[in-house]
Amino acid sequence: MTDQTPDATPAVSIEAITKRFGDVVAVDNVDIEIRDGEFFAMLGPSGCGKTTTLRMIAGLEFPTEGSLRIFGDEVGTLPPNKRPVNTVFQAYALFPHMTVAQNVAFGLKMRRVAKSEIGDRVQAAIDLVRMGGMEHRKPTQLSGGQQQRVALARALVNQPKVLLLDEPLGALDLKLRQQMQVELKALQREVGITFVFVTHDQEEALTMSDRIAVMHEGRVLQVGSPEEIYERPVNRFVADFIGRTNLLEGTVESSDTVCLANGDRIEAASDHPVGTPVAVSLRPERARLHRAEDEPAGRTRVEGRLQGITYLGNALAYTVGLDWMTVEVREENRAGGQVGDVGSRVWVSWEPDAISVVTD
Repeated sequence: MTDQTPDATPAVSIEAITKRFGDVVAVDNVDIEIRDGEFFAMLGPSGCGKTTTLRMIAGLEFPTEGSLRIFGDEVGTLPPNKRPVNTVFQAYALFPHMTVAQNVAFGLKMRRVAKSEIGDRVQAAIDLVRMGGMEHRKPTQLSGGQQQRVALARALVNQPKVLLLDEPLGALDLKLRQQMQVELKALQREVGITFVFVTHDQEEALTMSDRIAVMHEGRVLQVGSPEEIYERPVNRFVADFIGRTNLLEGTVESSDTVCLANGDRIEAASDHPVGTPVAVSLRPERARLHRAEDEPAGRTRVEGRLQGITYLGNALAYTVGLDWMTVEVREENRAGGQVGDVGSRVWVSWEPDAISVVTD
């Protein structure tokens, strides 16, 4: 990813953007700054506003309010062909009667690029996505992954400053999708341009992105690196939406203590006012399981009863019943085997930096 100095012009700058469809507010006063050369993901459930935001960057929708700039130029009212962007959709929309080369060349011909230049640019784009040797095949002769590569080549051949991707891996099966995640990230690093990627798949966003904007109900809740989003969620929704987590309900008792719903007091740093209802987010893989007789020291543990054990190959997933809820603990297989049997008393512990205190 290209380093961004403080005075560098953002690739995309969205300021106080709102989009209404009649009485429905699809995007609500959103601010996002996307850096030049980064792989940026907009992540959220269906209907959260991420695709509408992408379509506004593309020029397929226009903001009701706010400012939208690409490399400093206001583009909020410009049509798509006047913006330095290209879009790859989940439905690749390749022309079935055209060959791979003809599909890739189509945009250049529409822009009346010189014929002498088209051939070299088309071949370079095809080679970039590793489709060399398939120039004369038609879409029906290609696999889903190959069709996606052609769609990418067709977008990249126009040399956009920003490439927009609207869930382009959604039509692929799991194994191919995981393979294409790696290839797409490698391609972005090779071409060095800004990729803006929309997805509802948390793993996809965490795997591929330099930074992520988590959206919900038309608003941006948090923007940060995958590590920041996962390890330090700003609220309950982000904690619960990104991966799996345990949310232990409680109340802030002091700057370093949360009183849980059952009355246990645990060590938990927080800047929320005393008396604030909170949840302590603990990822299953950051928790540790102990037998009843091996009670861990300190105030970073809770006691419960083992309710279930699931074998996952290289790990075990434990379900532990507390007095008021259940929690999940996921551990790599230990040399000594599983901790206890179903029904036995156990302790769940964690390191102080493994938790986040969140509110609604």
